[in-house]
Formats: sequence, C-alpha cells, structure tokens
Amino acid sequence: MAIRVYNAFTPGTRFRATPDYSNLTATVKSPSRSNTKGINRAYGKNNQGRSTLKNRGGGHKKLYRQILFKRDRYIEDFTVVSLEYDPNRTAFIARIVNAAGVEKYIVAPRYLKVGTVLSAGSSAAFNIGNAMAIASIPVGSEVHNIELYPKQGGKIARAAGTSAQIVAKDGKYATFRLPSGEVRLVLQSCWATFGQVGNEDWINARDGKAGRKRWRGIRPHVRGSAKNPCDHPHGGGEGRAPVGRARPVTPWGKPALGYRTRSKHRYSDKLILRRCK
Repeated sequence: MAIRVYNAFTPGTRFRATPDYSNLTATVKSPSRSNTKGINRAYGKNNQGRSTLKNRGGGHKKLYRQILFKRDRYIEDFTVVSLEYDPNRTAFIARIVNAAGVEKYIVAPRYLKVGTVLSAGSSAAFNIGNAMAIASIPVGSEVHNIELYPKQGGKIARAAGTSAQIVAKDGKYATFRLPSGEVRLVLQSCWATFGQVGNEDWINARDGKAGRKRWRGIRPHVRGSAKNPCDHPHGGGEGRAPVGRARPVTPWGKPALGYRTRSKHRYSDKLILRRCK
C-alpha cells in the first residue's frame, strides 16, 4: 500500500497525503446491509450529559460495519468479493461470502486480493487471511486479530499495519511479540489470523486542513500554556513561559505524557514477560 501526495492546487491539498485507495473495489457503492447498523456517538459525554473527553463533537454521520472477529464460528470456506473502506477503523475491510450466500466483513490483511478463498480451522493452509488456533500456527509466523481468551474474538493487532510474531511455544502458552514491543503469553487454544493488517501507510497520512479532522468529529485543541492559570496548571506567566512544574500535568493536575495508568496488581501481570517501552 502506497501513500498519495497531492499537489498544492488549493490550500487544503498543499500538505495533504492520504493512503492510496486504488486497491479498493470501485464498484461497491454501499456497505453490506446485513452487516451494518447505526452507531450512537456520545461526542465525549457520559450518560449524564457531562463532557468527560475534551475536543470531541460533530463529524460526519457513519454506519458501523460489524466485523467477524470470531473466525472459529465459521469453518467453511469464504471468498473475498470486495475490499472496502471503513470509516470506523484505520484498517480496510474485506467483504467475504460463503457458498450459502452469507456475507461477512473481516479486517483486510496486507496483500489480500479479490477472489481469494479463505479458510479457517486446523485443516486450513498457512496462507494470508486464513485463521486457526495458535497451537496449529508455526513459530515465527506473523499474525493479527489475536484472541486473548478462547471464544472471545480477536482483540490484539487489529489496527492498520499491525501484526504480532509468535516467538516460542511452551506448554499451553505461546509467547508473542506485540506491535508495541511487549512480550506476553497467550493460550494456544486461542485463534489468530495469518498476515499483517493492510493499509500500513496510514501512519504517514496528513490531513492538509483542519476540516478533515472536523469530519472525523475532532474539535480544535487549545494548548494549556496558552490558557490562563485559572483554566490550566500550565497557563499564565509573561510571554512564553515554561510549565512551571516538575513535569507536565493534565488540566486537573494529574501527571501527563508518559504516566502509567495500568493497575499495579492486575490479574494478567503474570502473562506479561516484558512490558512495552
């Protein structure tokens, strides 16, 4: 997947760079009706209507595409009929159909082509897009859509360009190196899908104008140092002043920029062999 850089025809295209959508199926005009539903966006507010997440609101109306993360539910073969854009995630999605005409969506791995036949289960080949239990996957393989617990559905490595590698197997656990650099154990009875998630150049995209962020529901953000002291701990001072504290903090005085929020006594600590940097 490449990145498309625009010429400066307008101010909005001067710095614009987007993923190359030429690999998507151009004939698809609407998503699968049986696998879409309306999505209720909270705009950063909780059930009491109070804003709990700043700088959210507006944005284009979207339909949610229901993705088949539990590949063990369908062992029969599926054929890829189209590759489509999904506004709800960074990765592209693939529409697959079985012999009975049942349509499903999956996260599209890199190099997946229209017409490819995908399988699932222990008898499936070690090809991109096929899914099986980790116990059947060779050590060193690159996989995505990894379950943390059996029958739960894929949770790890679902974003664009991500994948995890199986580095070892011992007993009932397999050792994974995750995209963050973390090394952790996962039960071999869990399922995973071969390959790397597609749209890997998404990280290099640039909006080019503020309006594209507004389309995604992201409102303008004001730096804390540009506010008054009554509005933010970083505010106030004459001219450009430093933070004035030992470390940066949130508007409510909590540590920011690198402060670890994970519980110190979490049940899954015993499964993590090396934390991410």
